[in-house]
Parts: sequence; C-alpha cells; structure tokens
Amino acid sequence: MFKIVSALRGFKARHPDLYEFILFNVMSNAATITNFIVLWLGTGIFFKSLATQAFHWFIFDYPVKDGGLGGFTSFLLAYVLAQVVNYFVQRYIVFGANNNIAKSLPWYIGTVVFAGLVSVWLPPHVIAFLSPYVGGLAATLANVLNIVLQVVINYPMLKFKVMKKE
Repeated sequence: MFKIVSALRGFKARHPDLYEFILFNVMSNAATITNFIVLWLGTGIFFKSLATQAFHWFIFDYPVKDGGLGGFTSFLLAYVLAQVVNYFVQRYIVFGANNNIAKSLPWYIGTVVFAGLVSVWLPPHVIAFLSPYVGGLAATLANVLNIVLQVVINYPMLKFKVMKKE
C-alpha cells in the first residue's frame, strides 16, 4: 500500500496539472453518480406521470416520445443536484480553493447555468437520433454525452477562474 501512495505522490510531483485533471474527473464521479441516480429515479418514479405531457419552451423541446415534461424535469433536477455536489467536491478536494466564495460562486453559477442549458437542451435531440438504434438506452447515452460536455466546459472554468487560489 505504501508503494502505491508513494508512486501517486511522485506522479503528482512530476505531473501536477495532469494529476489535477485526473483527480477532477475521478472526483466528478460523485456528481455523476448523483446525476444518474436522480435521473433514473426521476424518469422511472417521481416524474413518470409527467412523461405523457410534451414540454416545449424556449430552446427546450421534449416531445412525449422523448420523455416529455417528465424527462425535462428529471434531466434538470439531476443536473442541479449533481452541480451542488460537484461544487463542494471540486472546491475542497480537487482544487483546495481558498478564494472568496462570494466572488467565485457567481462564476460557478454562470458556468453551470451555461453548461446546464446545453445539458437540458441536448438530450431530446440525442434521444430522438439514437432511439431507433438503441431504444430505451438512448436517455442514458444522452446523459453520458452531457457528462463529457460538462468536463469540456467546466474544467477550464473551474481551474482558471472559479477555483483559482488566492
């Protein structure tokens, strides 16, 4: 066990940015797990009755065949709760941020709102495209794509703006 810890410390010392990126992705799994659990509970139990009602507003288009209002509500709630978990995990474990929360939190909220708009807008389009090929797995694959997009959007913002050390 000591050799593993020693090897990790050595890797961190030689490659601090790569180590941080890997840690960011590993620790993001707390948010990912939250996201999937809430999505599955939302679509399968809590908002299932809303799936029979289409949802169309602004840039969001969730026809009944792609989850309707239940799908929209589930994706939205899953995203919000995952981001709450992610903020604390990234701030304290990954980045060890000591900056002013009052100054950094608006940047975090802005980042996750932007990424959230993408994450809530995209799923019905991915589901519609993938459903003929993978059936009910399409919503899960849409969620996987959302998670990849979250890394592309969130990591640079968190590293260079939101969680930078003072």
